[in-house]
Amino acid sequence: MTFIKLGDYNRMTVVKQVDFGIYLDGGDEGEVLMPARYVPEGCKPGDELDVFVYLDNEERLVATTQTPLAKVGDFAFLKVSWVNEYGAFLDWGLMKDLFCPFREQKMKMEKDKGYIVHVHLDKESYRIVASAKVEHYFDPSFPPYQHGDEVDLLVWQKTDLGFKVIIDNRFPGLVYKNQVFRDIRTGDRLTGYIDIVREDGKIDVMLQPTGRQMTMNLSDVLLDYLESHGGVCPLTDKSPAEDIYSKFNVSKKNYKKAVGDLYKRRLIVLCDDCIKLRK
Repeated sequence: MTFIKLGDYNRMTVVKQVDFGIYLDGGDEGEVLMPARYVPEGCKPGDELDVFVYLDNEERLVATTQTPLAKVGDFAFLKVSWVNEYGAFLDWGLMKDLFCPFREQKMKMEKDKGYIVHVHLDKESYRIVASAKVEHYFDPSFPPYQHGDEVDLLVWQKTDLGFKVIIDNRFPGLVYKNQVFRDIRTGDRLTGYIDIVREDGKIDVMLQPTGRQMTMNLSDVLLDYLESHGGVCPLTDKSPAEDIYSKFNVSKKNYKKAVGDLYKRRLIVLCDDCIKLRK
């Protein structure tokens, strides 16, 4: 028995070809149309395709080989294409825009502005919809992370403390502003590192690994740089923090640790205006 995951990717078999596209085997849901514009060249009955299934303007199942910006269960940063008396319609990379009703908006959404939303199936209408009330959709279980774990981040919103982020498409977290050494904004996707999971489940996140792991990683990067730039780097441990960040995307503190590590290993020579590979 075949069950279709609406608003998600499905592996489906081509049943037949018609002038306006192909039909795919939807099991109990019947045949599902894929319009001709999305049909891969050379596709024929019996072929299996990985397709995204959603609802067209008449609420019928339709398949596409396009890749949307989000699927059901995802948090995403989406821009408003248009607004009417019922709500906002968001561009999620497919022909039919994604609906966000007014009741699911924290503030009235405006055309051409972007918002963090959660994509889900409406329990009453069985339609794919978006909600800007993302805090209602976080995983309620206790976060399974340990200090230093690498995670995927979606920047949610700026606060007085720093930036709220969504971790691994599941949990809320916070990056304190003293951990931010570059411009970030709502909708950015970043790699982060768990600092601490508190007893109440709240998570503090860093944008850089810490301790020996960070030092060794940056030491390798710095060695590669020296080897590919004639054995010389114009940045010392006294260089401006912004110059260091611009070149290596790290804080001055972590850069100094990496330089110190290479010096202790007798791999570099420290000069007044640069560092050099030891010959």
